[in-house]
Amino acid sequence: MAEKVIITCAVTGSIHTPTMSPHLPITPAEVAEGAIAAAEAGAAILHLHARDPKDGRPTPDANVFMEFLPRIKQSTNAVVNITTGGGPGMTVEDRLAGPLRTKPEMASLNMGSMNFGLYPMLERYGTWKYDWEPKHLEASRDNIFRNTFKDIERILKELGEGCGTRFEFECYDVGHLYTLAHFLERGLAKPPLFVQTIFGILGGIGADPDNLVFMRRTADRLFGKDYEWSILAAGRHQLGLCTMGAVMGGNVRVGLEDSLYIGKGRLAKSNAEQVAKIRTIVEHLSLEIATPDEARRRLGLKGGDRVAF
Repeated sequence: MAEKVIITCAVTGSIHTPTMSPHLPITPAEVAEGAIAAAEAGAAILHLHARDPKDGRPTPDANVFMEFLPRIKQSTNAVVNITTGGGPGMTVEDRLAGPLRTKPEMASLNMGSMNFGLYPMLERYGTWKYDWEPKHLEASRDNIFRNTFKDIERILKELGEGCGTRFEFECYDVGHLYTLAHFLERGLAKPPLFVQTIFGILGGIGADPDNLVFMRRTADRLFGKDYEWSILAAGRHQLGLCTMGAVMGGNVRVGLEDSLYIGKGRLAKSNAEQVAKIRTIVEHLSLEIATPDEARRRLGLKGGDRVAF
């Protein structure tokens, strides 16, 4: 069992678009406010993407990251975790621009190339706030989310070894766990690993309880005591699978990147609302919530005083 449950909040992401929710953080000020409130609600880790403040499209621009990262650092002790996944169509150079400039304590790292289907969401909306939104979703029909062995090696070396950043290893299917085990064996990935198992993305493993148990057992077999397990489930599966994972000794991730809802048919008004709900569930299970410094200790992080923002 985990010592205490580490809650990660993914504040905005690159999947959902402005038309889908008026509560999705877009501008740097909105990202900062959403992240700070999520930390106050109990999130120990804040997983962050940047968006173009003019129209909300995902951006890799390090200058945009720097518009909200210092404010978050000044306002909260939470661990800041910057994406290296970026958004559809971004090159690895694009995706590394923000993390290499800011040198965060943590960064996400996807453990394999995959189909990443967002296009089914086209059917849910009749009109769009911005022209880029339907094009963004349609492009996922023919886009491969690239994360080759060479790409992963580069990120582990340049960002991990070069900047002292540790990783949220995002595993969308069982093969990604074996890829992570490969890098662990080579010494490029170093324990303790923070393994984020992801369920319910079209192109990855399905959001079924049996799959959650299977991914957990596989990770146990591959990593033994050298890892911390966390659960992320997309959309309506978010709270159910996170609750199941917490009961099994895992940590949890919520946030508007992963789901726009707080209940059936009810949009979440903020990231903090989702954090507060999963915190209430976890505490009703007689489990405790980890503080940011407790998360730092367990994950071997370098500390917020050694970042570049």
